[in-house]
Amino acid sequence: MLIPAILIGVPVGVLIYAYAGYPLLLKLASTVRKRPVATADSRQLPAISICLPAYNEASSIRSTIESLLELEYPADRRQILVISDASTDGTDEIAKEYASSGVELLRQPKRGGKTAAENAAASMVTGDIIVNTDATIRIPPQALEPLVRAFDDPTVGVASGRDISVGATGTEANRGESGYVGYEMWVRSLETQVGSIVGASGCFFAIRRDLHRVQVPEQLSRDFASALIARERGYRSVSVEDAVCFVPRTGSLSVEMRRKVRTMARGLDTLFYMKHLLNPFKYGAFALMLFSHKLCRWLVPLLFPVALLGVGVLALSWTPGAVMLALTLLVLATGLVVVRWPGNRELPRPIAACGYLVSANVAGLLAWAKVLRGDKNPIWEPTRRRQVTPVDDVVSEDDLPEPVEG
Repeated sequence: MLIPAILIGVPVGVLIYAYAGYPLLLKLASTVRKRPVATADSRQLPAISICLPAYNEASSIRSTIESLLELEYPADRRQILVISDASTDGTDEIAKEYASSGVELLRQPKRGGKTAAENAAASMVTGDIIVNTDATIRIPPQALEPLVRAFDDPTVGVASGRDISVGATGTEANRGESGYVGYEMWVRSLETQVGSIVGASGCFFAIRRDLHRVQVPEQLSRDFASALIARERGYRSVSVEDAVCFVPRTGSLSVEMRRKVRTMARGLDTLFYMKHLLNPFKYGAFALMLFSHKLCRWLVPLLFPVALLGVGVLALSWTPGAVMLALTLLVLATGLVVVRWPGNRELPRPIAACGYLVSANVAGLLAWAKVLRGDKNPIWEPTRRRQVTPVDDVVSEDDLPEPVEG
């Protein structure tokens, strides 16, 4: 019984620590050492540059640019820069239509991926604060200023928005994403109270210009790397509750699974590239937070086959073990069916949860396989999402998380 107990106990222990133990430690730490929240500064708002990488986004780029122009921020202190990753569908021409409104276009001569596009923007940005966003998300007009005001605190190098996952018709099978995003934003709010988040939202985050100038290897994730670069240079990164952005869910779990494989593989590459930040003797609590929030979570899918092996061994000699194995296989089978389920067919929440859990773990295993093989994927294949806005009737109360305390 000892061997199966170890095979099951280690993965379960990592899972419980990553998703429950670590937030509990953060909650306890926040009662002892809680960072003061910076109050709004009466000084003039800083000049900003909004960077919008795009590849073949002709179907959405017009509405995205118009929504950026509607953001509540002084127009004379705001630059909007569209970085086209060698688009071929008319994205560039649409962006040029807004030149009279101050929208600038930087076209990449050949495809290099999202991080390469963001690196290229360093030569054209004029703002003191660089705001990065995506072509298919929506930012409420009042959400930009709180994000920028976070830099009134001189210790802040990166400020991340608060993602809210919303769903249009056709995304019912992927409702589990909303719950996970809400959980992630809660953890980031706890990290902010303690000191620093360890990764920013790729959909909506801002960074000081001197940190943005640091070139990031094209195969890495800039939103994750930005928080690590900030810590290297003595800054902290924060999550800003009022800087909301609405992120449409993907239409199916199979599409979401492919996205997770790509983002997790890039995240692992980023972590390994900057692994020196895991040294607690030099980086203190940040190293523990980085280990707990990122590496421990990413170890869960890698350890899942170990736990399954342990249950299988247990089933050979113990009847409850056989029951556990049968239930595990049932969840796996259900999840694999849900992954292929049509996005517009609604599912009971427990069934949808099985699909989300299985797809997340399969994606994690595939991501580890890519990284261990040494596959590099700098070329950006954006996830196509159905656009929704905060006022659409497809955004239900279930899509909106409870306000974050603290």
